[in-house]
Amino acid sequence: MNEYVHGRGIPPQALVFGGSGQIGARLLAHLQSAGWQVTAVSRQPQQPQPGLTWMQGDLSGAWQDAAAFDAVFSCGPLDHFARWFAASQINTQRVVAFGSTSVDVKQDSIEPAERDVARRLREAETRLFAAASERGIAATVLRPTLVYGAGRDKTLSVIAQMAKRSGMFVLPSSANGLRQPVHVQDLADAAMQVLSFPATAGQAYALAGGEVLGYSEMVRRVLAALPSRPRLLRVPAPLFRLALRAAHAASRLQGMNAATLARMQQPLAFDIEPARRDFGYAPRPFLIDAAMVTAPDDTVP
Repeated sequence: MNEYVHGRGIPPQALVFGGSGQIGARLLAHLQSAGWQVTAVSRQPQQPQPGLTWMQGDLSGAWQDAAAFDAVFSCGPLDHFARWFAASQINTQRVVAFGSTSVDVKQDSIEPAERDVARRLREAETRLFAAASERGIAATVLRPTLVYGAGRDKTLSVIAQMAKRSGMFVLPSSANGLRQPVHVQDLADAAMQVLSFPATAGQAYALAGGEVLGYSEMVRRVLAALPSRPRLLRVPAPLFRLALRAAHAASRLQGMNAATLARMQQPLAFDIEPARRDFGYAPRPFLIDAAMVTAPDDTVP
C-alpha cells in the first residue's frame, strides 16, 4: 500500500491523529517519504508541508468530510479515538491505532488511577475492534512499551533531565526488573508495515524493543550517554522510600508513586514474536545517545 494505488498513479491518502506527538511526527515523515498524501488533525494551527495538509480539530465531534482514506492512523489517546471512530462514518478500509502495554501492566496496580487507565485501554480496544468489524474495516492496535528516541517521553528523558540537574540519579537497590525500551522510529515503521499484511487485521500487538535488560542497566546506559556522565547511585529500598516521601512532601516527584516503585522490580518483558511473525517487526537494540533523551529545545551540558 506504500505504492500509488490501483496502478493509476494516484497517491494513497492517509488521515493521521496525534501527528504532532513523538510517534506521530515520525509517522508523518515516513508517510510523506513513501509518497502518501496526508491529512493530519491538530488542535493547534500547523504549517503545511509538501504532501501534508493540517486540519484544525480534535476527536470531540463526528467526521464531516466525505473524502475517502486508504488508512487512518491514531497516535494519540486510544480511548478518545475509539469513541470517535465508533460514532463517525469515516470512509476507510484500514485503521492502525496505538494503545499501550499498560493495558496489561497496570490492570492489577495498587493505584486505582492506574487500574482505571488499564480499564479504559481495554474498553477502547474492544470498542474499536467491534466498530471496525461491524463496518468491514481492518483494524490493528499497536501496544508500545517504554518509548524513547525523540526526547519527549515521560521516563528515560525525565531520568536524563533529573540526572543532568543533580549530577547523579538515585535508584533503589531492588530496581532490577526487566525492560525492553522501544525506539520511536521502530514504532512508526511498524505502523506502516502492518498495512501490507492482512493477518494483522483484528489483532493487538505488544511492541517492545529488540533488547531485554535490567532496570538499573537501562538507567546506567542513559547516564553514560550524557556528556556530563552523571553517577548512578543505588541505595537500600527503605532509604529510597524515605527520600521519596520527603520529595512528595516538598511537592516534588509526584509522578513517582508506590506503584511506580513496585514496577521497578517487575519483569516487564513482552513477547514480540507475534509481531515478528505477522508483519516482520524487527526493533533495534537499546543503543542510546544523548539526543534520544534530550528535548529538542534543551541543551545538553
